[in-house]
Amino acid sequence: MTDLSEQQIIRRKKLDKLKLLGINPYPSEEYEVTTTICNIRKNFTEKETISISIAGRLMRLRILGKASFGEIKDHTGCMQIYFTQDYLSSNQIRKEDAYNIFLKKLVDIGDIIGIKGILFKTKMGELTIHVLQFTLLSKSIRPLPQVKMDKNKKIYDAFSNTEQRYRMRYVDLIVNDHVKEIFLKRARIIQKIRNFLDKKGYIEVDTPILQSIPGGAIARPFETYHNTLGIPLYLRIANELYLKRLIIGGFHGVYEFSRNFRNEGMDRIHNPEFTVLELYVAYKDYYWMMNFTEKLVKCICNKFQKKENNHINFKIPFPRIPILDSIKKYTGFDIKEMGKKELRKVCNKLHIEENITMSKAKLIENIFEEKCEKNYINPTFIIDYPVEMSPLTKRHRDKENLSERFELIINGQEIANAYSELNDPIDQLDRLREQMKLSEKKDESISIDQDFIRALEFGMPPTAGIGIGIDRLVMLLTQKKSIQEVLLFPQMRPDKRVKK
Repeated sequence: MTDLSEQQIIRRKKLDKLKLLGINPYPSEEYEVTTTICNIRKNFTEKETISISIAGRLMRLRILGKASFGEIKDHTGCMQIYFTQDYLSSNQIRKEDAYNIFLKKLVDIGDIIGIKGILFKTKMGELTIHVLQFTLLSKSIRPLPQVKMDKNKKIYDAFSNTEQRYRMRYVDLIVNDHVKEIFLKRARIIQKIRNFLDKKGYIEVDTPILQSIPGGAIARPFETYHNTLGIPLYLRIANELYLKRLIIGGFHGVYEFSRNFRNEGMDRIHNPEFTVLELYVAYKDYYWMMNFTEKLVKCICNKFQKKENNHINFKIPFPRIPILDSIKKYTGFDIKEMGKKELRKVCNKLHIEENITMSKAKLIENIFEEKCEKNYINPTFIIDYPVEMSPLTKRHRDKENLSERFELIINGQEIANAYSELNDPIDQLDRLREQMKLSEKKDESISIDQDFIRALEFGMPPTAGIGIGIDRLVMLLTQKKSIQEVLLFPQMRPDKRVKK
């Protein structure tokens, strides 16, 4: 035990003492839970004696001779508990020894216990459980960080180190109540979106995460190998091409909450794995999708938007601004007729990263992201991207060299990306080949999903598609500036202090 802290050694000794007393610190039997702390607070009445049985984590403990106080926390909240030497019993040990376990400090903050008792209010008016029987359900052999407050309930000693919080999210959730609320809200947002789409008659589906060709977007994939098939496989960078196959197969509208993986950089709005809602609806176009998106976003944001976030106006219709007009407004450069060489000069003048390997599409994207995107706080559709930026999108029906694509920007961040989906198999193959020439991979059999082209040759109806970044939407609605705050387990470098 040389690598253990003093507190860990002490707690392991307590574990041994409990076992010597005949107490199993990790019992197998089911523990009956009849209510929750939230329900107790809602339904309490002083007119009747209420017996309850709950379980949770011991968060506070104060031994005061023959009577003691503590605090128990379940998944719905915290409540004060009170127990005395005369009335406390345990189903794990003799009644006369039950209170001694606390006197000998064999029970610690962080232990998970079950308690049975009755409710009452103290002289100070605090709702409390008088514990008549307790059961040790799980001994904690590593101490929790102690969150302390002053008399004004202001936290001054908290588990707040960002790296520690992300590495040990389980501890973060135990001691920082507000963190759990983020993820409960995330779950409700996803459920609200799912209900909205289900009511429209669209079908939720699953598509492969392991793919033989990383298609549907331009990104570096994570690679693996399938031993039985003897082939390389890739974690998906997008699920778009599979959902389009389902539209070809006869589904009218399909959607998926897709976990995608991209082996690229990390920053406050990018994580190697992330969640996107992808939706495809047959016989629609990007004008229809803009109207649909307005209704969906307004529905979600009106329900979950924080009062402090009300500087964002979700009134519809949202403005619709061509991307090249936006660039001209915020940079002063009209780039409509510019080629790659001229765009690189513009980037240099604007102090934007560029190099000879960057495509025209990448240069335009960099200019917009650096100089324009941050200016759109209220929901705004940025529309009509150059064809070079949109290889899976239909050419614009009225505007030469542009495509029927939009991005939804809110609070200076891209939230959604949508197209009138390209369904011409010949044009699609030509554009994928052009895209391949600009990429690192020159082998067409690896870079182009020929089966998707074959599927298109059977005929895909006119289709509108959209991808909505769930992580960024949750960031917006919880007012978090980092994507790591809305991911339960964000990707991090291995902790060198933890032995393998």
